[in-house]
Amino acid sequence: MSFPEWTIRALRTSLAEGKTKPSTLADLALSRANGNAGRNTYIWQNAEWTRLQAVRSEAMPRTEGGPFGDGRSALWGLPVSIKDCFDMAGAPTTAGVRFYAETNGKAAHDSWLAEELRTLGAVIIGKTHLHPLAYGITGENPEFGDCLLPGDCSALTGGSSSGAVASVVEGSAVAAIGTDTGGSVRAPAALGKLAGYRATLGRGNWRGGLHLAQSFDTMGWLFRDLEDAPLLAAPFAPANAEPERRFRRFAVVSVSYLHDCEPAIVENLEYTALELESLGLERRTFDATWWADSIEIFAPIQAWEAARIHAGNFDRIQPDIRQRLEWGSRITDPEIDALRNLHRVFRDRMDDLFAAQELLLLPAIPVARLAAGANHSETRNRLLRYTTPISLAGVPAVAIPCAQGGMQLASARHADESLLALAGQLGAQRNAMKSLSAA
Repeated sequence: MSFPEWTIRALRTSLAEGKTKPSTLADLALSRANGNAGRNTYIWQNAEWTRLQAVRSEAMPRTEGGPFGDGRSALWGLPVSIKDCFDMAGAPTTAGVRFYAETNGKAAHDSWLAEELRTLGAVIIGKTHLHPLAYGITGENPEFGDCLLPGDCSALTGGSSSGAVASVVEGSAVAAIGTDTGGSVRAPAALGKLAGYRATLGRGNWRGGLHLAQSFDTMGWLFRDLEDAPLLAAPFAPANAEPERRFRRFAVVSVSYLHDCEPAIVENLEYTALELESLGLERRTFDATWWADSIEIFAPIQAWEAARIHAGNFDRIQPDIRQRLEWGSRITDPEIDALRNLHRVFRDRMDDLFAAQELLLLPAIPVARLAAGANHSETRNRLLRYTTPISLAGVPAVAIPCAQGGMQLASARHADESLLALAGQLGAQRNAMKSLSAA
């Protein structure tokens, strides 16, 4: 099966038509695993276990209905990866730090997320690399090695869902579970030229998952083809999800906000806005000057919560993250109360903005590439400036891949299905244009 066909819809159609089977896809995925220069896409993998999961999926009976007419879920038989901050029975959970693997040993039970994926018939290829504790945005890791983009050994994947993006780029997974606290799906998606989905805060169940900061942690996906986005609402979608609705307008961040953006990113922002207009949406502009304080609200709350999760283990964590944890441990109760008040005010103001504009469009991050081995001490804040306003709002966002970098399109909380449907329309439009160009 050729690499360009490695999309959710193409593979799932082949499965439904009996042209391939989960075991065949699993073997192909395993043959591609750890294809980056560091050979570290996955922190844990067991080929025999994965093959047994594929056999288990094959035993799920075919019926009628469903998105592909065989009565099975959209994820049935598909090779997926899962970020190594979620438990899987019989495997260690490192959170990107060897200390936790050594201390906690192998998990006795699946996390809710792993359990849900297996119930849906997905075939888990392994547990992927991440920035230590999921507390970073570059994908650098001194214990498991920096995660490099497959095909470009001089570029970092971004993080913290570093192995997730690598798994999709190398073709060992057709979709990858990531998490997004301050941008950990959106940043690697942009750097890997992939699509991404960050769910509304509170979707899914974190049983058996290691939090970084409960106020901001969300689940999400990285995947190749934007047209596949509507198929990925599961497993996070609640039973009482809001009815899908059609958006009428969107607002692009004002040019003044883009002062630190690479020129190619600005150009692709304009191109993406034109694409949305061609879908019939009215275009507006919004002023994001008041977002200037977003990092000052986000970072200390994140550090305060992370410090309490990892209390007693700071000395086992790498120095730069240890410093953030120590800082968080020193934040007083009155200080955190004041920060939470500022957070509520910010979130309410974002709610008003979404009520007025429906959708917000801006770069996912201001750069198209992170050089491996470079000094990234200033990179974190530069990237978080674009991602933390969406994180503070707790809203869903779709990462839109571009020729250089990527954009993020965000909607109000719990409008996930509507946002994913729009992303799918944009992806279908792009695919139609590619077909015309190739004809």
